[in-house]
Order: sequence, then C-alpha cells, then structure tokens
Amino acid sequence: MTNDTTLVLGATGKTGRRIVARLRLRGTPVRAASRSSRTRFDWSDPGSWDAALRGAAVAYLVAPSVPGPMHEFVARAEAAGVRRLVLLSGRGADTWGDSTFGLDMRSAEDAVRGSALEWTVLRPSNFNQNFDEDVFHAPLVAGELALPAGAVPEPFIDVEDVADVAATVLTEPGRHAGRTYELTGPRALTFAEAVELISRASGRSIGYRQISPAEYAAALVEEGLSKDDAHHIAEMFVMMERGLIAATTDDLATVLGRAPRTFEDYVVRAAAAGAWRR
Repeated sequence: MTNDTTLVLGATGKTGRRIVARLRLRGTPVRAASRSSRTRFDWSDPGSWDAALRGAAVAYLVAPSVPGPMHEFVARAEAAGVRRLVLLSGRGADTWGDSTFGLDMRSAEDAVRGSALEWTVLRPSNFNQNFDEDVFHAPLVAGELALPAGAVPEPFIDVEDVADVAATVLTEPGRHAGRTYELTGPRALTFAEAVELISRASGRSIGYRQISPAEYAAALVEEGLSKDDAHHIAEMFVMMERGLIAATTDDLATVLGRAPRTFEDYVVRAAAAGAWRR
C-alpha cells in the first residue's frame, strides 16, 4: 500500500475541521478521524488507531486529555509507515515548570520528539475563538465574563491562522523538520481589554470581572464540568499569570510570510455573525 494520505485527528474540533477543509481544497488526500467521523478514532480505544493510520504518510495530532497514550500511538504510526508528525501543543510548554496544567501536552511532545519520524510542534496561544465557540461564550452572551486573569496580557491567536500554519506545515515535507513554532497574534491584550472590544463590536453591555482560580473552578463545576477538568482549566490561568507566555512572536510570519490576523478582525467577523447576540 502506498502511504500518501494525511491523517487529521480531532477532525471535528476547532483546528481539525478547518485543517481538513484547507487540505481538501489543496487536493491533498485526507483522512478525517474523530470519535464521530466516518473514520472513528478514540484515544481511549487503541483498537481504533490502526485503521486510522493505515496508508497515512503524515499525521496531525492533538494530544489526548491524559498523559501517556501518545507514546504507544507514535510507535504504531512508525510501524504503519507514517513519515511525518505535526503536533498541536500549547504556548511555551517548556516554561510551565511545576504547573499541573498541560501534563497531557508535555507528554505528547516527549513522544513526538523521541520518535524516529520527522516532527513539527505547533504551540499556539489561546484561541480568539474561545470567546465564541468555547467555554467563554455563554458568560459573554449572559453579559459578564468572570475569570482568574488580571493585568498580564495574552497574545490571542485566530484559529484560522493556526489552521493556515498547520496546513502549510503538513504539505511542506522537510522544511519544518524538528521545528517548534510558538504561534501568537500580533499583540497581547488583557482579558478585560478583549471583552471591551467584544462589547463595542456587538453593541451590547458586556463586562469583565476578575475572580480567584478557586472561584472559577467552582463555577465550572456548577456548569457541569468535572472537578478534574475544572481544576485543569483554572490552573491554566495560574500559569498564565506568571507572565512567561505574554510576549508575541514572529513564528507565524516565518511560516506563512504574512502577519497574523488581529483580534479586532476576529471580533468584527464574529459580531457580524451574531456570536454574542442574546
């Protein structure tokens, strides 16, 4: 069997579904895999892995929610004839120190870097789209976002830019081998500043309030998250407040030859689509 397919894991997620569309537009043979895709893939079911890997030359990986499984998966990928891996991780993962946040991503990085395959690691900042597609959305629609984030800014990145980088790296063998790209937007904003821009563009009164990590974790549990997931998200903010990942980088321009999209551009697009309408 000729290995010429690009496997995209998490193909129904924020990055995966955008990457799949871009690769198809380029004429790249793609296998979209997730728990709900025609090609089923589930990190908790190793029996689903081999069918996803069959005939794949390149794989886009999103770390499982727990440390460990990526090591076995990478070994199977090598045995199946996969030649290149592109891993989505988190901004500045090697600076997180003793934080309990992101142990899954750091384990996945270790597995990819330790393989004999050509690899590239993508480390984006928090996505702009977290404000309209994820956990921040409902509070914004309700009129107030309360988070344990203060004066330390975040260089939010548009997930469309992350997908552009991933699609480029996946289709350019050799050029990105052994590279780790720290991907950010063009400038850093505090969460209060981000919410103010959303409020103005949407024409609604939406506020921001800083709370403690413990208060935030408790609120997430009330919304239905497990205690472990809530603690994990709250710990991200504790890590971010150290200020180690607040600076912008030029890595996106290095890959794409252009500047990243601005947060204002994202806000205009999302507001026009009615993202924060009641």
